[in-house]
Amino acid sequence: MNAQPDTEQLPLRDIHLPDAISWWPPASGWWILFLIILLLIAGAVYFFKRKKDYRYSSLYLARQELEKIKNDYQSDSNNLQLAQNLSVLLRRICISVFDRNKTASMTGKEWLQFLDEYIDNREFSQGIGSVLITAPYQATVNFDHDELLSLVTNWIGRVEKEVSNK
Repeated sequence: MNAQPDTEQLPLRDIHLPDAISWWPPASGWWILFLIILLLIAGAVYFFKRKKDYRYSSLYLARQELEKIKNDYQSDSNNLQLAQNLSVLLRRICISVFDRNKTASMTGKEWLQFLDEYIDNREFSQGIGSVLITAPYQATVNFDHDELLSLVTNWIGRVEKEVSNK
């Protein structure tokens, strides 16, 4: 007959479960994923900061160009040249700050109405700013140069605020 051996006399050890899996350190795949996400975030921050700095720097240069235009006007007092220079300056600002495809093709009243979007009143389309589209086609131009310079200066200031808020 089979005799049952006494289990207490057998040299058996209790069942041992493996240690629980630790959450630290993560596997190498997690480290790679973490680095990729970190690089993507850093790249996005760099891209948007650079884009914002680029837009702001173009407005800084525009302010310097406006000062040059003012100085040129004080030396020669040529209203026609002033109107042309201010028109070119505004066009260059719009092309560098706003959508180039939209602003580069604008002319006439459409152009002045676009400029009016950043001024509380309609000084470009219905006021002194209309000189910007009529002056190049006239032999002599008479307008209040201080008012036009003030309008352009205010417009650049509003655009700077708009761009810095984006």
